[in-house]
Amino acid sequence: MPTASATHLVLIPSYNPGPKVYETVTEALRYWAPVWVVVDGSTDGTAEGLTEMARHNADLLVIVEPRNRGKGAAVLSGLARARTQGYTHVLCMDSDGQHPAALIPVFMQASSRQPEAMVLGVPVFTAEAPRVRVYGRRLSNLFTNIETMGRQIGDSLFGFRVYPVQPLFRIMSARRSMRRFDFDPEAAVRLFWEGVAVRNIDAPVRYLRKSEGGISHFHYVRDNLLLIGMHIRLVFSLLYRIPRRLKAGRQA
Repeated sequence: MPTASATHLVLIPSYNPGPKVYETVTEALRYWAPVWVVVDGSTDGTAEGLTEMARHNADLLVIVEPRNRGKGAAVLSGLARARTQGYTHVLCMDSDGQHPAALIPVFMQASSRQPEAMVLGVPVFTAEAPRVRVYGRRLSNLFTNIETMGRQIGDSLFGFRVYPVQPLFRIMSARRSMRRFDFDPEAAVRLFWEGVAVRNIDAPVRYLRKSEGGISHFHYVRDNLLLIGMHIRLVFSLLYRIPRRLKAGRQA
């Protein structure tokens, strides 16, 4: 078992993931400690199962939220607790087995070498990846390139990332957005606007079939509308920021 870190932890938001979550958590614990799971109002019995796992492993903490509020809200719950316990960074990963637990040490080491940065996974797809998801990701990345006026953020939607706790907690606490599937892209853009450096690292991603235990809660109409609204809001925020930055530059 790895030695528990006093600064970096793995944070897994989880909502009705099915049995695959136990494999995900076990793999994460194989490569890192501590691992925290925020159960976001799950009703599939995994809250009880994960709580039982935690009774037998001191490196696992399970936080059970009474109702489902969204991925970003679950991450914020974990961030709030992490900062009170002195942790400086969290590696977020999904509970459904898509993200590569074996790369946790690589991402954590990159974060330790550059603690002021966010370390963002850039997905490497297999042929099994749904085309609609790949094309949708390209569109989101196009908007993100506009919002950051460049290509600094390798991928806007991939949720395998290390975030510095304090700036992310501050940004999320100041607004009501970033609580559902809009969390990943908005977090990256707003942290970039705040001057947080970006480190991109390639990471393989698995899209599991239902027969393999794959479960997706992404609703194509509802959540794509959420993402479109988020990008419109960020573009207008950028337009507001540009004159202020130009003025500050002239005064300097």
